[in-house]
Amino acid sequence: MAASSASVEGVIGPLGSVLTKLGFEVCPLKVGWYNSVLPPSFHLPYPDDALAVVVLSTPAMFEQAFLPFLEHSSIQKPSDPVDQCVRHCVSTAVSQCFPELKVDVRYDYELLPSRKPKFLAQTAAHVSGAAFYYQQSDVTDQPWAGRKMFGVCIHPSFGGWFAIRALLVFEDVAVGPELVQPDPPDCVASREDRIKLLEAFNLHWQDWSYRDIVPVGQTYSERQKEYFSTPPAQRLALLRSWGLLPKEEAQPDLSPCEQNQANGHG
Repeated sequence: MAASSASVEGVIGPLGSVLTKLGFEVCPLKVGWYNSVLPPSFHLPYPDDALAVVVLSTPAMFEQAFLPFLEHSSIQKPSDPVDQCVRHCVSTAVSQCFPELKVDVRYDYELLPSRKPKFLAQTAAHVSGAAFYYQQSDVTDQPWAGRKMFGVCIHPSFGGWFAIRALLVFEDVAVGPELVQPDPPDCVASREDRIKLLEAFNLHWQDWSYRDIVPVGQTYSERQKEYFSTPPAQRLALLRSWGLLPKEEAQPDLSPCEQNQANGHG
């Protein structure tokens, strides 16, 4: 198919106008930036100059998108409610803004048949310049004696109070030299702070202290903290206690015979 005449601004402008007011942030990148730092098994199957967009959720997403979504939509179990909200917001924006374009939308929770993620979220955020992906290799004279330390992205405005939600590939939009790859802001520059960050993320992630490694302008609200601190299996009950979901009727314990009768089977 011939390349589209859409420009970077022609994509980012409309997409951002819809998603920003819902508490999301959008950042453009070229597929080649992403593929160039990964082994072939993780490459996106598109030309290097194809336009992609990484979608982040900011602290505002919970109140501006998620809670309103619960009021007007039916949650489909067992899928995660936040994942359903993100899918709704992103797919609606894409269909409204780009009805004529072919867009491959990949969400952070999706897996390929090989069980690999559909995209590496932190890598996408880093190469787009949205957030710096701090990894063990970014620490000189490592103090961990061979222990594996997982990396984490830090946003220049939100620290760790954000999430990477989706990658959109505009399959037929080719980008020229006008889109220059930015360096992600290195806001955790010292060795000592990088050690502190990776240890907080790997060893004490439950207290969320890694999120405050840099001064931030906005964090999660208390209600949002309560939601994400609650084990996933208990979140629907929490939403019901907030009055955001209808309460489930208690079901009596039935024997197999009674279950067959209740289901209309003889």
